[in-house]
Amino acid sequence: MRISLQELLAAGGPVIADGAMGSRLFAAGLPSGAAPELWNVQNPEAVKDIHRSYVEAGSQIILTNTFGGSRLMLDMHHLGERAAELNQAAAENASSIAAAAHHPVVVAGSIGPTGKMFAPFGPLDEQKAAAIFAEQAAALSEGGVDVFWIETMSDLKEIAAAVAGCRQANPALPVVTTMSFDRKGHTMMGVSPQQALETFEALDVFALGANCGNGPDEILGVIEKMHALDAEAILVAKANAGMPKFVDGKSIYDASPEVMGQYAREARAAGATIIGACCGSNASHIAAICRELAAGG
Repeated sequence: MRISLQELLAAGGPVIADGAMGSRLFAAGLPSGAAPELWNVQNPEAVKDIHRSYVEAGSQIILTNTFGGSRLMLDMHHLGERAAELNQAAAENASSIAAAAHHPVVVAGSIGPTGKMFAPFGPLDEQKAAAIFAEQAAALSEGGVDVFWIETMSDLKEIAAAVAGCRQANPALPVVTTMSFDRKGHTMMGVSPQQALETFEALDVFALGANCGNGPDEILGVIEKMHALDAEAILVAKANAGMPKFVDGKSIYDASPEVMGQYAREARAAGATIIGACCGSNASHIAAICRELAAGG
């Protein structure tokens, strides 16, 4: 059952987003070092199964398998020329699961960093970056997403370029932006929660917040600071399932579903409206988040 993000939020109460995509694909057999986006056309049923698992666990927002779907990121796998194809296919895969769901589900077009630095430290400027993001956003829009979801950013210039690209592609769709505050409450580029909030609000995004990072405690601190600055902002919390430990060459995250359920209640109390999980999480974590939020109101 499809619904807009605005309608979903208007119903009141917390909104449940989904969990990890990349780590679930690797668990399903995606070869190490391969581009997850390629499975949108090579193994779409595996991608759909992950979306379906989150919807069945209670997710009301599912993110497309396009975190590394910009032309620049795909170029690292010699797939840049297929950016439009892979993004549109991802949006169609997620849309088919949302349409078949028994509860309302929003499809969010995931847009991650380009992997390149901005001038004067690298080759990008905001105009070039905006064009790259616009290409990705246009394909996501063509595939049927309900919202553009810019995530795991560390540079405010890249946020601005991504928002500009999304609005160039489809100004009618809302934009959600989140950054990763993984350096003692700041992003890798030194951005604080206050700076992020001020920039996001100047860009007039629909919702904003934090994802990924170093686990629930870090995200909670960011949400508390943002909520203290603007109690009316629609805040997003999508924490990793704890911290990774390397076991037999694989990253194993240490937060149980119960731990993530408690994080969800604390995130809600801190001011978050949209709550989900990120790296290392699965449908069990999302189900626990749903249970805790339902119990806590």
